[in-house]
Amino acid sequence: MRLSLLHNGLLAACLIGVFAADAAQLPEARDMTQAGFHDLQGRGAYQPVIHEQNGRWVAYIGHHQGSALNPLTGVREDNGTSLIDVTDPAQPKFLHHIPGGPGGEAQMVRVCSGLPHAARGRSYLLRTLGHSAHEVWDVTLPGPPQRVAVVADGLRGTHKNWWECDTGIAYLVSGVPGWRTSRMTQIFDLSDPAKPLHVRDYGLPGQEPGASGSVPTGLHGPISTGPAGNRVYFGHGTSSGGILQIVDREKLLKGAKTPPQITTPTRASLLQPQAGRFDLDADYGAHTVFPLPGMAVTTPEGLRMKKDFVAVTNEALSDGCGSAQQKVWFIDVTEEAKPRVASSWALDAKSGDYCNRAGRIGAHSSNESFTPIYYRRILFIAHFNAGVRALDIRDPYKPREIAYFVPDSGGRTVTTNNVEVDDRGYIYIVDRHGLGLHILRLTGAARQVANFSN
Repeated sequence: MRLSLLHNGLLAACLIGVFAADAAQLPEARDMTQAGFHDLQGRGAYQPVIHEQNGRWVAYIGHHQGSALNPLTGVREDNGTSLIDVTDPAQPKFLHHIPGGPGGEAQMVRVCSGLPHAARGRSYLLRTLGHSAHEVWDVTLPGPPQRVAVVADGLRGTHKNWWECDTGIAYLVSGVPGWRTSRMTQIFDLSDPAKPLHVRDYGLPGQEPGASGSVPTGLHGPISTGPAGNRVYFGHGTSSGGILQIVDREKLLKGAKTPPQITTPTRASLLQPQAGRFDLDADYGAHTVFPLPGMAVTTPEGLRMKKDFVAVTNEALSDGCGSAQQKVWFIDVTEEAKPRVASSWALDAKSGDYCNRAGRIGAHSSNESFTPIYYRRILFIAHFNAGVRALDIRDPYKPREIAYFVPDSGGRTVTTNNVEVDDRGYIYIVDRHGLGLHILRLTGAARQVANFSN
């Protein structure tokens, strides 16, 4: 009897230990659940872009430095770009890995199909190669990918680009020798990716060659609304010295070509297309600037009207909560010459004791897809050790968190780096330090905020 009780007690203790260990490994979530997962061969990831190609959904993942074994080739390859078939989110399939240069790193990716002057039926990848070049690859499935062109090389820096698929115009974050910053803008016409055409170089006044005085914060990334919206939004800075710059797209593209021909940028030529500028508080950056024009809102004064906003997401660069907590700002740009803060949102770090967890604490980036399922309704924020947070932004004066997902860490540090969504409504997050790709979907009350009728 005593042996039986002892055996049962030990068994119960073991089961409790197992269940406790399992519980410790479970993801933390509210109204968001996992639909699929891929380990990305253990590679640290930065930017995911989800692109539909002839009925197949493909996730293109840009990677940080490092290397890993690619089981498809049996070779250890420097980190570059991974292609994952996510048509069935529950069973992602690794298609290809395009290696980076020595040491790895090809963080930034954009993908276009149906470019105006490209071969019909072809899909193309625009990516950075380390911090020195931009290149285009033909990634038409089933592949394998083939490099089409080196757009620019010999650079001192690169970062997050934007590519207009309907026109082929690409805004490349570059460090052109001679400029006073390692991150300004090179604009190229890539409507025929095999024949890149340089349009102009652009930056903030003070960054151009030959300028004097202090150098403004370097560019982090642009987002264009194309010919219809006629605006390009530039985000400068990461965790400090943030600047939101609003630029007239037509003047930006045509200004360099009007007589007299501008060969060396001047302060006047750089200011000419600028429609507005907003400088954030010195402690905050402008990692991602996501335009939200034409939102139907009730103003604090009680007026019902349509207004234009830009969501500006800062980037946290340090662990813990000792410095200014990087967050999300909603800037009213209805009057472009006089932007002003409508509201801001910051994670309640105490709610999950995130300040005492390992890893960066604070925001990093938002999704950049314009899918009508979420656009102007829900904004997803990659929040490093706090996973991904979903904000209801239908009232930009009062954004509120409605869902979140913090991946199972497996005993490691969670560093949710970037987030994107697709036109089916799936949410994709990647981890900076190799926790893989998580494919998520909304549930419960949060799902009701989205517009799945589209």
